[in-house]
Amino acid sequence: VSLTGTPGARTVVARDVDDAARLAAELGGRIALKILSSDITHKSDVGGVVLDLGPEEVRAAAEAMLARINARKPGARVAGFTVQEMVRRGGAHELILGVSEDRQFGPVLLFGQGGTAVEVLADRALALPPLNLDLAHEMMSRTRVFRLLRGYRDRPPAALEAIALSLLRLSQLVCDLDQVVELDINPLLADAKGVVALDARVKVRPPRDAPAQARLAIRPYPRELETRVEFAKLGAMRLRPVRPEDEPAFHRAFERLSPEDVRMRFFAPLRRLSHEMAARLTQIDYDREMAFVLETLPADGARAEICGVVRLACDPDGKRGEFAVIVRSDLKGHGLGAFLMRQIIDYARARGVEELFGDILHENAAMRRLCLDLGFTLEELPETSAILRATLELQE
Repeated sequence: VSLTGTPGARTVVARDVDDAARLAAELGGRIALKILSSDITHKSDVGGVVLDLGPEEVRAAAEAMLARINARKPGARVAGFTVQEMVRRGGAHELILGVSEDRQFGPVLLFGQGGTAVEVLADRALALPPLNLDLAHEMMSRTRVFRLLRGYRDRPPAALEAIALSLLRLSQLVCDLDQVVELDINPLLADAKGVVALDARVKVRPPRDAPAQARLAIRPYPRELETRVEFAKLGAMRLRPVRPEDEPAFHRAFERLSPEDVRMRFFAPLRRLSHEMAARLTQIDYDREMAFVLETLPADGARAEICGVVRLACDPDGKRGEFAVIVRSDLKGHGLGAFLMRQIIDYARARGVEELFGDILHENAAMRRLCLDLGFTLEELPETSAILRATLELQE
């Protein structure tokens, strides 16, 4: 639990019965005693959990627990006990957060209703890391327990942000540590006050030579590609990869495009950017796609606004990539389009892309001139003379 940063009950590890009694006296208050064994996944199934003990009751409870384990799980290796303060959160929901590793997709995150009946209830949602807060909330919303977490009758809503943050931290842990193969936090108590983890299990392996992110099905957000740029008349801006949470900013930027610029970019007279299209433009796989956003650097807490976007979509083998670029209509004439195109050319070349291409309407004279200045060749497509194919060879 401490690895993920999720709040947890005070817990100490006892080597034997005497150690458990001593540590319980030091903790004081009511105690939860649990067996510590890598061979026992579900402790309550074999009598490995006793709750609400006084410190003076811990010794007898530990001895009885060992006897039950020897009878019900003979041969199990027992490393000792966990001695934990009792957490009383009346009416709190029991949740489970987890990680497992799929042979094809790599690490998979789990969220759902927890407790001792977790397998019976089978109320869970799966997602691939990395997550952000929006994706964490979406993952939670796919479970039945989510409707309870939102509150009902006299039950106030649980701290949904705290639950989502716990999922986010778990996702980050998976992205950073290749050694984590499995991890369960069950139960995670959640109510209006926040969350607290009562039990956790983790399975690890020795570190491997490959980077931790190499096992992920989806490449994490490449923060290292963020950079600050200066323009003579527009001042400082930020260039960065697109993020899923950029969708509202994409809608605002689209509203500031002229109908002619929309037609030149999308080859159709779109009146608005649909949610489905905005999702496709902002939720990308960084391993085979890239979209760089050029945005303002607002002061005094104002929101950043998108000034231009350039994107690259590669073929499955990564040899060829298609580009597209657009600059907000009111910001043309400041060199933003040329800057964005040079960025995507450099990025594609560094990724080993051999050929960059894009389709341009024949009447788009400004884009034709820019492509020729950057070394592209222009050819009419065989099926129509209205569209030109711009092509640039990137590798020697």
